[in-house]
Amino acid sequence: MDQDANVLHDSQSQAYDAACKRVLSEKSILAWIIKSCLDEYRDCSIQEIAEKYIESQPQVGEVPVLPDAVPRIHGLDTEDKSTIEGTVLYDVRFRAAAPSDGKPIGLIINVEAQNKYHTGYPLVKRGIYYCSRMLSAQHGTEFMNSEYGKIKKVCSIWICLHPPKYRENTITKYRIVEENLVGAAHENAVDYDLLSVFMVCVGGPGNKNHTGILRLLEALFSESLPPAEKKKILQDEFDINMSRAFETEVSEMCNLSQGVWEKGMQSGMEKGMEKGIAALVAELQNFIGDPAAIAQSLVRRFGLPQEAAMEKV
Repeated sequence: MDQDANVLHDSQSQAYDAACKRVLSEKSILAWIIKSCLDEYRDCSIQEIAEKYIESQPQVGEVPVLPDAVPRIHGLDTEDKSTIEGTVLYDVRFRAAAPSDGKPIGLIINVEAQNKYHTGYPLVKRGIYYCSRMLSAQHGTEFMNSEYGKIKKVCSIWICLHPPKYRENTITKYRIVEENLVGAAHENAVDYDLLSVFMVCVGGPGNKNHTGILRLLEALFSESLPPAEKKKILQDEFDINMSRAFETEVSEMCNLSQGVWEKGMQSGMEKGMEKGIAALVAELQNFIGDPAAIAQSLVRRFGLPQEAAMEKV
């Protein structure tokens, strides 16, 4: 691609990423995500989580800008600065409360939408780093000096949209656990279970695990489902209110995703089928990264047999 085309592609990708973050910030979507991942919410309804536990004092959710807007979290500042460690930009970060026997416990939760799974480093390590930053950033805000008892649990949830085949339709949790090496001493779990990373790896239908949150996310971020079909799935299967505002944002996300594809298709028309496929593969390697997902895209877009598509990647 020439320089102008590169600028356009980068702009489209950035706009698509921003649209994904806006969709993820909807309380109803977040409620499904944290109920599916965090034990603290297993016995809560989606409505209860969205209305009662996500951000105890939301600054925007209770006063929508548009009359029919679905409540969206205001969230914590997504920019985490440190003069020593540099700046981390979170996709979505917010406070939440969780029910308990006594006073509800507080959590700080980060949700990331990840298009490219193979990044040159293990994503789980990045998730642990994000959790570590969210823990250390509480000094001076959640607790002062040595008041470590006030530290809130942190969770980083990674929505992997194009994982490798072996990870499709899986949810994996990484956390701190107590292990007795000698004897049988015990601490309260709430005093050490302060860090959890979740890898939510989306896959397609035809798998027994393709239900619940994995089905929801696959439909929501699908590159082939039209907005109207997404709306029907979200409403009928997950009881999510598709307001005009939310429906517009989902449609915008779909259009931006389609724009990335159309750029590759335009290359195909200009350069011929074989060169066009090569150009599309090159662009998708930057945008998606996973060979299996790219091959599946070629099957859908060009009607290639699966084996032939794999040979092109």
